[in-house]
Amino acid sequence: MVLATIKSTKKLDTLLKNDQHYLKNKHPKKHHHYSLQDFFSFNKEKGTITDWNESRNILVTEDFIIGLIEGLEQEIGSASAVVMYNIGTEWGKRDAEFFRNWFEKEYEYEKGINEHILPYVLEAWWWPFITQGWGNWDVDMSEQKNGFMFVNIFDSAVARTLGEVGKPVCHIYAGLFAGFFSNLVEKQLNCIEIQCYAMGETYCKFLLGKQDCVDAAAFWQNEGATAKDIEKRLHNGEYLL
Repeated sequence: MVLATIKSTKKLDTLLKNDQHYLKNKHPKKHHHYSLQDFFSFNKEKGTITDWNESRNILVTEDFIIGLIEGLEQEIGSASAVVMYNIGTEWGKRDAEFFRNWFEKEYEYEKGINEHILPYVLEAWWWPFITQGWGNWDVDMSEQKNGFMFVNIFDSAVARTLGEVGKPVCHIYAGLFAGFFSNLVEKQLNCIEIQCYAMGETYCKFLLGKQDCVDAAAFWQNEGATAKDIEKRLHNGEYLL
């Protein structure tokens, strides 16, 4: 929803005010703005794209994603995965702050975000990402009581673009989930992709949990364990041994 926080200035406020979403101005209480035509406002004269949340958007091609990933790999090698993860983490933290304010303002709730059912909150957070092209998702919270959960991403923008390369590539997604959920629950969480479309799978799967849980999954993955193997071991509590 928001990649970075920009300090407000009179000039910026004026520009944003002039680029307000025309449909939101017409129907300020409308909440079912899920389609591409409803969520985005395209100003052809100015060449700007404003979404329902009054944020500026840009359109990029697959070449941009390829250039970003391959450029980082050429510059810093395998450390590019860490850089992408950290970018995602900062993005997630900032977006969580934005989402807290937006959620309560958009729906005019009197109670705070933590007082609502988590699945409802999460769907409210992610559906704009679907509209923006980041892919559909599914959250498995059946193991939440054991300190971890799984997030499935269908049609990942990164994995779809890079194609089958035989390794996980959606590090920015992993960082995004780690940053957002850490801020949301006010506990430090980490995330790792244990299954990826770029590995020939049909969708991407992420494990979100505490450091020891993610470290164990990373170790098993390096030893050749599949996502199903990792799920089984976590379910059996092996990472606690």
